[in-house]
Amino acid sequence: MYYLYIIECKDKSLYTGITTDLERRFKEHQAGTASHYTRAKGAVKILYTEEFENRSEASKREAEIKKLPRIKKLKLIQN
Repeated sequence: MYYLYIIECKDKSLYTGITTDLERRFKEHQAGTASHYTRAKGAVKILYTEEFENRSEASKREAEIKKLPRIKKLKLIQN
């Protein structure tokens, strides 16, 4: 199982990624070892997740979401 996730950072920016273990990956983001972006911005909380059967589907969805403007990401999170 793969998970797509959107994290809110300390500066209110959004970070999108995929993983097989949400808890572990979020801890890595908080520790500053998961990505340059969240190391600089600070991970606060997971706002949104989706589940996928395989990495390919999760990666395709990640690419779609990363292309969205912030307002559309926020609407996705609210629904």
